[in-house]
Amino acid sequence: MPDTLAAARSGTRDRLVLDVPADARRAAVLLAAGLPVAHGFGPIYALTARGDAVRRLNALKGRTLDQTGSVTAPTGRVLDAFDLAALPPGVSPALVQDVVDAFGALGPFGFRGPAAAHVPAGLTAEDRGATTTQVIVPGDACPSQAFLAAASDAVGGATLAITSANRSRHVTGAPDAPVHWRAAGLRAELAGRGLVVLEHADDDAARARFSRHLPVSTSILALHRPERAHGRVHLVLERHGSLPAEDVAAVLRGLGLGLTLGPQASTRLVPRVYEGEVALVASASR
Repeated sequence: MPDTLAAARSGTRDRLVLDVPADARRAAVLLAAGLPVAHGFGPIYALTARGDAVRRLNALKGRTLDQTGSVTAPTGRVLDAFDLAALPPGVSPALVQDVVDAFGALGPFGFRGPAAAHVPAGLTAEDRGATTTQVIVPGDACPSQAFLAAASDAVGGATLAITSANRSRHVTGAPDAPVHWRAAGLRAELAGRGLVVLEHADDDAARARFSRHLPVSTSILALHRPERAHGRVHLVLERHGSLPAEDVAAVLRGLGLGLTLGPQASTRLVPRVYEGEVALVASASR
């Protein structure tokens, strides 16, 4: 590993840019060698690492080491993390594919479903007797797709772990620790912690690319515990994040499904506020 890291770092510029293919490939090599990568992800930043590095990500953020992480994957490999044979009645593999495709076309989003057997234990959680995993995607139009594809190839198709790009509130002492959506803020908080940073070419342009999304962690839809109401299947929104609930409901209606808000989704996540940008963020959240 040391030789691999040295070779990869030797050609690395001070600033790696997500939209530059060579930079994305170099960051993927560093990830495969064991380093976590903070990278543009939709309108925000995320931390991605090998699937066996969840404890390292937790330590970097100041979380409890055994806190469960999430999975990420490029478009076309999202369903690999799910045990499609364990889906509940009313939720078929074809329907799951349609749901994933529909939301991926809009931007960043998250899905929880039955975990495939190969998903590492640190990326699974028990829910009502089922072993589940959470898959977070950046959206088909995000340039991070190229990085995630390169990273997946670099680790031989093994699972990739992802978490929000921020220090835990247990470290900062703040009541909340929203995700970073500015590279400068990310560097100020996390630089010097053995982290590779793969920046958006332009943070404002990244936000504009996903204008319906707030710069917060993704909304998350449960695929493994549907409810029935008014004669149709309803999926449960577990977290009300970047995509507004009304947009989620509209997409599901187009697929013949309904939406139920889970208890944790009653309040939407709030964006990080950087000095001098309060009005900008507030106007985006209305």
